[in-house]
Amino acid sequence: MALLELKNVESCYGPSQVLFGVDLHIDAGEVVTLMGRNGMGKTTTTRTMMGLTPATKGNLYFNGQNITKVAPYKISQAGIGYVPEGRQTFPNLTVYENLIATASNHTGTTDIWTVDRVVELFPRLGERFKQYARTLSGGEQQMLAIGRALMTNPLFMILDEATEGLAPIIRDEIWHVLEHNLKESGQAILVIDKHPEAMARIADRHYVMEKGKIVWTGTSQELLDNTDMQHKYLGV
Repeated sequence: MALLELKNVESCYGPSQVLFGVDLHIDAGEVVTLMGRNGMGKTTTTRTMMGLTPATKGNLYFNGQNITKVAPYKISQAGIGYVPEGRQTFPNLTVYENLIATASNHTGTTDIWTVDRVVELFPRLGERFKQYARTLSGGEQQMLAIGRALMTNPLFMILDEATEGLAPIIRDEIWHVLEHNLKESGQAILVIDKHPEAMARIADRHYVMEKGKIVWTGTSQELLDNTDMQHKYLGV
């Protein structure tokens, strides 16, 4: 049974339909990507998973439960950690306050995330512990957003454009954490990103979206081998 599954999901903003029959699934312990050019429906897909943009058709299942009509806060409590596009940290709280603001363990895991564990993952946050989030660099804010999501002890994480606009050295650091810390610990993750080579190294499977539809899915090796698909849908 999939940990998260979308079946024939459609979603709209007012009269404008954005998603058209989206089917995808992520199993426990899997790292999966959703890729595509800007404006193709990737963020809407993640917002629909979180109940922020309700599905108008189809069903979403998480950990064996139908969450199609469930409120966003209950979806979070069910075990989905969300790192939204643009990071959206609490600007007037310190790094420490941001981390403890969302701390919870609704899923009852025994291997819980603590502030110390997050700082071990991202030492820069320890150096900025008492700084307000608004004073951090973009990369540090992204690390904080990931740490904040981990503090909810999620069964599954969504990272929407986790490395967008970041310096290459910071981008590589975040990718390293995804590959060598979170993935190796068995954390299930959906990553929205635009770098096929890096994603092929980090993730197990991949979905490609075009105009609100899934147009390709495959393994990392299939992604790397299919240069025609990359040119057609990813613009590389």
